[in-house]
Amino acid sequence: MSEEGFEVPSPHDHAVEEVGHGADEFSGRIAVMTAILATLGAMFGYEGGATQNEAALLKNDAAIKTTKASDTWNYYQSKSNKQNLAELALTLPNVDQEKYKADIERYKQEKEKIKSDAEKIEAEVDKLNERSAEEMHHHHLWARATTAEQIAISLAAITLLTRKKWLQYAAYAVAAGGIALGAFAWFQ
Repeated sequence: MSEEGFEVPSPHDHAVEEVGHGADEFSGRIAVMTAILATLGAMFGYEGGATQNEAALLKNDAAIKTTKASDTWNYYQSKSNKQNLAELALTLPNVDQEKYKADIERYKQEKEKIKSDAEKIEAEVDKLNERSAEEMHHHHLWARATTAEQIAISLAAITLLTRKKWLQYAAYAVAAGGIALGAFAWFQ
């Protein structure tokens, strides 16, 4: 302020005052849209991360069960080997035939139970792998929705710089596509 009591504002002061008083309605709309898109993108990103983690946990559980199934099949194989040895022993002279016949029958029964257990474990593995694949599908939907929102935010920034209405509408269209993908992911 000068000593006479009046002030001559600079062009910068004038521009700051206009923005501060909401004189640029276009910029304000783009800023609000960007904030909403960033929020939606963050929510979609969170859901995408959660579904990816769930898919990884299910895949890990499937791997653990696969090891258990393998161990069970190995146990089945060991019983088969014992049964084969007992059958071979029956062909030898001067052996207790009844003992080896009983052993063979016992091994057959044990193998049936072991085989049933191994097949049940393999069925569980298949279910876990299917659920993991479903979760990864959901993850990809969330990731696409997040990506669309990020592209819309980028278009909004370019719109703000260029002040092109067609870019604003493009940002709206991409954002709507991202919201649709997010809704689709949510209801799956």
